[in-house]
This record gives sequence, structure tokens and C-alpha cells, in this order.
Amino acid sequence: MRILFLTQIIPYPPDAGPKVKTWHVLRYLVNKGHDVHLATFIRPEEKPYLPIVKELCSAVSTVDIHRSRLADMVYWFRSQIRGRPFLVERDDIKQMRILVNNLLQEKPFDVIHADQLTMCQFAFPVKPDDSFWNGRKNQAPRLIFDAHNAVWTIVERMMQNANILLQPVAAIETYRLKQYESQIVTNFHHTFAVTEQDRQALLQITDSNHSDRVENSITVIPIAVDTQKLAPVERLKGSHNILTLGTLHYPPNADGIRWFVREVFPLVQAKIPDASLTIIGKNPPKDLQRFALQSPQSIKVTGYVPDLIPYMQQASVVVIPVRAGGGMRVRILEALSLSMPVVTTTIGLEGIEAVPGHDVLVEDTAQGFSEAVVRILNDPTLQNQLGENGRQCVEKKYAWQVVLQKLDEVYENIV
Repeated sequence: MRILFLTQIIPYPPDAGPKVKTWHVLRYLVNKGHDVHLATFIRPEEKPYLPIVKELCSAVSTVDIHRSRLADMVYWFRSQIRGRPFLVERDDIKQMRILVNNLLQEKPFDVIHADQLTMCQFAFPVKPDDSFWNGRKNQAPRLIFDAHNAVWTIVERMMQNANILLQPVAAIETYRLKQYESQIVTNFHHTFAVTEQDRQALLQITDSNHSDRVENSITVIPIAVDTQKLAPVERLKGSHNILTLGTLHYPPNADGIRWFVREVFPLVQAKIPDASLTIIGKNPPKDLQRFALQSPQSIKVTGYVPDLIPYMQQASVVVIPVRAGGGMRVRILEALSLSMPVVTTTIGLEGIEAVPGHDVLVEDTAQGFSEAVVRILNDPTLQNQLGENGRQCVEKKYAWQVVLQKLDEVYENIV
């Protein structure tokens, strides 16, 4: 079938959670023989990867986008005037609306697959009851919302740790996101959630008049990884290096790492003085860079790196200290696939069917988290056990060829 696939970012290279998820969904749909036309925003630094994406899809259309703090302030004020979530307002680019409308007039599509919340707005003009179709309702595409997260829960959790002056702003954004996400899951024909927690969060905000129908139109499909590409690594024996990683301009990622650096890592160093920390991720905030400047012997901030493997080989444990967020942590799945021991939090493990104490270690307090890290650093046998168990967990439950088979049934049922 013909699919118009909408994304807010070029999904290649798959080096961050959202891109990993989107890339494997695209690969799966194409491998199943579907005619996939990708419409996406593109940033200047992403353009070199465009030929690779074009090789995968039958066609690719792009809209240039540039981010800046000044532009974000304009979008924020506009969101206050319009009463829409800031995240949605920020991505409401006129050129994308024009592009999508032109594509829909040029040829028929069976499905519009909106990847992430902010891309759903570009499918609104083609709802079956919209005048865009001039009464041709039988030709309207089916609409799929591929939710990477229940976004309102992320903002609500961030609000709990935010500065008291910012909490009212976060409260308003949470309210607006609840209203908007409720409209999406009600008006779209089907929604994909990556965890049961996210599914329940989306059902929670649904109008009771639509709850029965919506409950049957949300399917949980976990994020998947390429277990063949992410083969087990050989770790350096005797290493006391701790590795953490994530897209650092994403607030929940930066918040968790700040917590680890400030409250957990000093407790680890009190027990293991030569312990070191490597922080990997695009666009590290200035305060994280200052930590590295103040403690150059023990903390290293690399920024973005094209290949994680050498850093994994030098480390004995990966820590994913998540205190807010939603969806699934792809970096946990990738670390487990590489047979790396992992320490995370309860929120970090949400949606991942790994067994605490067997596949990963899970702690939510600074004291407990530090003790788990120290245990792993001091115990090579525990490192190997966690590495082997985590790898087996991912192979059985999160290989992309297996996980994404649920897409077939949904696509066949809604078209």
C-alpha cells in the first residue's frame, strides 16, 4: 500500500532514540513491500545523509528547518496566544503544510503515518470529515499516530524537579498537551504506543464518550534495535570507567546526568577514588562541560561521537539515570545488546521487560544508585552475568524484525 510517512527529523544515522525507532519502522515497512514516501524536516547538518534515506524509500520530500532560541521565544509567545502546546506550535511550519497538501493532491495514499506528536498536525487537513476532500470521503487515507511518548507525562514529571518559578509554565503546557494528545488519539484511526504505561497515559486523558473506541485503537509496539549490528563488546578488564550517554539537549536526559554527577558520582568516588565518568551526547549543556573542566582527571564530556563502541570497550558499566521522561530508553536496549552492565532507575526501565537484579540493576536514590555502580565496578563476575543476561533479554524481545510484526496486523485492519 502507499504510505505517506511524516517525520520531524531525518531518521539516519540511527544514533538517538527517536531516530532508532523511526529508522527501523521505515525499514520494516519498506521490506514488507509498501510504497513509502517520506516527508520530513531537514537540518543543514543532516543533508549528507539524505541519499541513504532516498535509497530506502520510494520518494523523499524535505522542508528545511532551523532552530534558535530567538525563534523558540517567538513560537512560545505564539503558543500562548493560540492556546496550543509550545512543542506543536514550534513545528507548525507553513512549508510542511503546503508540501503535504500538494503530495495528497498529486496521488492517493492509503495511510498517513505521523511519526511523533508534532507531525500529526499536518494530517489534520485530510481527516475524512474535512472539506479538503470535497465529499470524497472514500478516498481519505487512514491516519496513524506513532507516539514515541505520552508527551504530557514528560512535562509533568519535569515539573516536579523544575524551579518553582517555572512550575506554572510547565503546568499550563501539561494541560495543553493533555488536550491536544486527547484530540489526536480520538481523531486518528490508530495509535502506536511504545509502552503499556504510555498507552494507559493516553487512555487516561481520553474523553469518556470515546474511551471504548480509543481503547481498541491503541496498540503497544516496543522500540526495537538491530541486535545483529549491536554485537557484544569486549570490555577492558579492571576498568573503573563509568559511561553515560544521551541526546543532551533533551531536558530529561540532561537532568538525570546532572543528578548523577552532583549526587551519585561523589559517593562512587568515595569508595573507588580512581573511578572516572565519560558523558557522551550531542549538544552538552554548559554546566556539564564545567563539571569536566573542574574535574578533568575524573570527568570527560565528549559531545557527539560517531562510534560508541570504543567508549563501551573502555567502560565497565553504563548508567542511565532517568528521573523524568516517557516512552522507552533506547540507550538501555543498545547497551544491553552490546552486553554492557546497566544501572538505571525505575522510570528508566519503564516499558522494558528486563528483570531488575538479573538483567539490569535498578535504584532510585543517590545512595542506592552509587552502591549498585560500586558493586559492578568491583565485581567482574557480576559484570559478565549482567552483560550476558541483558543481551539474551534484548535478543528475545527487542530485535526489530520480530517486534515490528505487529505493524502488519494494524495496517491490514485499518485500510
